[in-house]
Amino acid sequence: MLKVENLSLHYGHSQILREVSLEAPKGQVTCVMGTNGVGKTSLVKAIAGVHPRSGGDVTLDGSALGILPPHLLAQKGIGYVPQGREIFPLMTVQENLETGFNCLSPDQRRVPEEIYALFPVLKDMQARRGGDLSGGQQQQLAIARALITRPKLLLLDEPTEGIQPNIIQQIGRVIEVLRKEGQMAIVMVEQFFQFAYDLGDNFVVLRRGEVILSGQKETISREALLTKVSV
Repeated sequence: MLKVENLSLHYGHSQILREVSLEAPKGQVTCVMGTNGVGKTSLVKAIAGVHPRSGGDVTLDGSALGILPPHLLAQKGIGYVPQGREIFPLMTVQENLETGFNCLSPDQRRVPEEIYALFPVLKDMQARRGGDLSGGQQQQLAIARALITRPKLLLLDEPTEGIQPNIIQQIGRVIEVLRKEGQMAIVMVEQFFQFAYDLGDNFVVLRRGEVILSGQKETISREALLTKVSV
């Protein structure tokens, strides 16, 4: 389980996040929602170590995570799929996947067949350069690369952004499989309301860097959630 308590974040003199708290249980999808510019991406970047938090505590499976750089947090079990994917365009699909090996011991440095079962297109395109893939294929590659690290926590930032509908459906099925396996907590930032609502077990809504609504799906009506994320 991921537990975030009173997380604050500053960019220079500007405070972006104000004492944000949330829990993301293993085997569940926790959706972070809200309008543009409310701090959703900043939150997952803070958890991933991309932007060091100003205050607050983060624990994963009961172990405190210090203010560490992303590569050390990845070794502790955080898999991060950034907005915009950020794959390496001149490297092949295989080479992009292998960049996840840095978090693994030598005996684990292989691409499991489970990855190709989740993303069959990647097996067919192992020798293709990442930059030659479509946006949807690049998104699948970015998620697969994060899964290579065998994360305890998977952070997904806008996984449907700019993606064609059939790939969105495929990504949704992958998230469902990962949730059912129950091996990781999944935190997803998502603007596509119906996609988030269908997959989410828990919801956290931000406004101006603060949590204004938080709870399990069964405790929040669809209408109430839609109202909060639309304002």
